[in-house]
Amino acid sequence: MGVADIFYYTLHFRELKSIIQWKTWHNPVHQRDPEKETVSLRICFDLLDKTSRSFSAVIQELHPELLVPIALFYLILRGLDTIEDDMTIPLEKKEPLLKEFYKITEKEGWSFSGNGPDERDRELLVQFHYVTEEYRKIKPVYREIINDVADQMGNGMAEYCRRCAEGRSGVESVKDYDMYCYYVAGLVGNGLTRLFVESGLANPALKERKQLQTSMGLFLQKTNIIRDVKEDWDDKRRFWPREIWSKYVDDFGDLFKPEKEEVALNCSSEMVLNSLNHADECLFYLAGLREQSVFNFAAIPQAMAIATLALVFRNPQIYKKNIKITKGEACQIMLDSTQNLQKVCEVFRKFVRQIHRRNTPKDPNFLKISVACGKVEQFIESIFPTQDPGALQRAAETGMPVAKEEDPKVVQEREEAKWDTIYMMIAVMGTITVISIIMLGVAFMMGARWDVAINELKKGSLNRPGPDSAKTIVQKYDRGEL
Repeated sequence: MGVADIFYYTLHFRELKSIIQWKTWHNPVHQRDPEKETVSLRICFDLLDKTSRSFSAVIQELHPELLVPIALFYLILRGLDTIEDDMTIPLEKKEPLLKEFYKITEKEGWSFSGNGPDERDRELLVQFHYVTEEYRKIKPVYREIINDVADQMGNGMAEYCRRCAEGRSGVESVKDYDMYCYYVAGLVGNGLTRLFVESGLANPALKERKQLQTSMGLFLQKTNIIRDVKEDWDDKRRFWPREIWSKYVDDFGDLFKPEKEEVALNCSSEMVLNSLNHADECLFYLAGLREQSVFNFAAIPQAMAIATLALVFRNPQIYKKNIKITKGEACQIMLDSTQNLQKVCEVFRKFVRQIHRRNTPKDPNFLKISVACGKVEQFIESIFPTQDPGALQRAAETGMPVAKEEDPKVVQEREEAKWDTIYMMIAVMGTITVISIIMLGVAFMMGARWDVAINELKKGSLNRPGPDSAKTIVQKYDRGEL
């Protein structure tokens, strides 16, 4: 942790508290045991850590039945994504690789070293033979699901790459946008659902609700596309559909011009609206997960996505740099998202209300965004009502207004959080005081001249001294002992 981080968390005690709570109090539902794994499987988990530490952490806490299949599922799809993203691979080589990748997973000893030297996940494909070795060991029913998803995804990616190579924009309409997001993320939601149900850790009814499965992936992908707009534009890629951005500017690059800030914010708000329309279906999906580790695995990314959506909403910084929620906020979200559905709903309600507060009548999407926010709140209210039905009935009979009573548990948690913050502030200030005393003590032992420092401070000499100042001070305070 650097000096800037120390200063930041000194001013944001709640975030520091969340980090400490997550690090010290979080107990995984299941723990992976590397001692019982083969060498090749341990290498697979090392590759998982390198490709995504956040996803790796939640995957490694999964139920033992799904731990290895989902880890390999992620690595296989990440391998596909690495080939698609690499602009140094020519289309005539890339297209067959993408289309045949689902067959490659069954080939013993297959690896690929044709990525450009700067490709971030190049090492995964170089060592892909370890993935294929472990993949052949999992249950055939799991392999069938993963192969099916990899087949569909590879063909979808190949089609998108061909369109770009032929000079056609990959994402023209909102329909194209939905289709692209479906191929790169919606299919992941479909595949994971089939794995969850096949393992007996989710409600079988989820398998029939394709729209819910797809929304889980689309909500994440669309939120990331909004957040990464500047990074993608710098890489000469554009995923925002022309059907949306052409309403606001003639050329996509105009969105990044300072003089176009207001129309750029209106454009991004329509993109947020498009993503927000999936939020209530994500909560509906989470209600069908039976096992805690599977629930955590699915809920954490969704909660992070709604927080990110609130962060990017009408935020001009997205056109200047890649922005992310802070580590402290992320830890608090993970703490809330690894408990139950009601807590996750509270996270969604919190960030949806942030979006609603920042919504402005000047935005042409104002009304639609308000309705979308209300739709999420209405869904949450339908499963976790904030009013006591008995109190509502009594109010109807007596004609008296309902007095909203706070849940005693919520009041207690708020009181505990207040005192936790106070204790944290005392601990931080105490630590800073002790460190300061130690530093002053060391300086005294080293012969620091406090009289010089005090006299200079009395004169108001707070600026950095010039090159000749040291000689002047020495001559002034020299007592001739030497």
